[in-house]
Amino acid sequence: MRIIKIERDADDYVWLKKSYGNVLQEKLYIAYREARKGKRRTVNEQTFETNLDKNLMLLKVDLLNQTYTPSRGTAHIIHKPVIREIFAAPFRDRVVHHYIYDLVYDYLDNRFIYDSYSCRVGKGTLMGIRRLDYHMRVVSGNYARKVYILKFDLQGYFMSLPRKELYERATWWLDRQYAGKLDSVEYGLLKYLWYQIIMDDPVRGVKRKGRLSDWDLLPSNKSLFCQEPGVGIVIGNLTSQLLSNIYLDMLDRFVVYDLGYKHYGRYVDDFYIVVTEGKLPQLLRDVGAIEMFLKSIGLKLHPNKRMVTTSDKGVPFLGAVVHQGYVLPGKRLRQNFRQACLEVQAGVKDIQVFASYLGHVEHYNKISFLTEVLEEAIGMDYVW
Repeated sequence: MRIIKIERDADDYVWLKKSYGNVLQEKLYIAYREARKGKRRTVNEQTFETNLDKNLMLLKVDLLNQTYTPSRGTAHIIHKPVIREIFAAPFRDRVVHHYIYDLVYDYLDNRFIYDSYSCRVGKGTLMGIRRLDYHMRVVSGNYARKVYILKFDLQGYFMSLPRKELYERATWWLDRQYAGKLDSVEYGLLKYLWYQIIMDDPVRGVKRKGRLSDWDLLPSNKSLFCQEPGVGIVIGNLTSQLLSNIYLDMLDRFVVYDLGYKHYGRYVDDFYIVVTEGKLPQLLRDVGAIEMFLKSIGLKLHPNKRMVTTSDKGVPFLGAVVHQGYVLPGKRLRQNFRQACLEVQAGVKDIQVFASYLGHVEHYNKISFLTEVLEEAIGMDYVW
């Protein structure tokens, strides 16, 4: 489907496409190199790489002619850290995802609020934890007074995203990024690709890996197979992570600029607000305004994942518990780390799994826990 009309004569546009083709070829090669990181042992990647020049050329032609459509991927269930449905795109589509990401990321990243942590260079879960600690310290005057933290989660976020509204928001940003260049080939291509990726029905023709019974334990509101037409995007694609920030940027701006809560942070669909005791009543009233705003964009708060707590009790966030002046690993991280240690000792898991957990847990103030687990599972003295 072609969704962009170029206001210029046909010969002129054909020349522009041919001229952009060389640029596109180079950008696709860069996207290919980024897409293959961590995927070099997969059959999908190796098949694409065997005829790399030909495959990149065919992809370039499909993009320039706007005949590209997403291929059919696979779906499977994972159980850690929580049970979740994952759709894996074919390698060719991953190259396209990186091409889009490379073109729009810097523009968007410079305009998102600072305290949005997911899928952003130099940020992530550890940054989110540290920023919550920072906001708690600032609002409390370095813990001289009690502060309140309200924490929320969105219900079935990826599964309930309205695709039409998501596409409109993505192109809203695109129009601003390419202001004055709306007749360019690159703008027309990006708009076309956003449409193809966002409006694609991911369950059409998908191949399920594993047993169908793997889906039995997955709640229906966490599966794309159970959603209404036009609702939900896949979890796992690079573009999905970027789109999640694009759509929830509206929530970020509403809370920070419209409602005026400066001590706010969000990681995907998990967000918090920190206030003094005096501002708590107003914030509790504003929860209704947040719910109304979310309803207007097709989303809602999870009814069972709302928390009001104080800084002295600790705030669970992104696998950690942030206390006044120190951070502890959360229950799930503690269990997973302990299990990883035991599995490495038994020879079931590679030492790299243990090293990954160790690198993560060492950021927290729980030396006694680490020492206990390491001595118990590996039988060694660990010097900190």
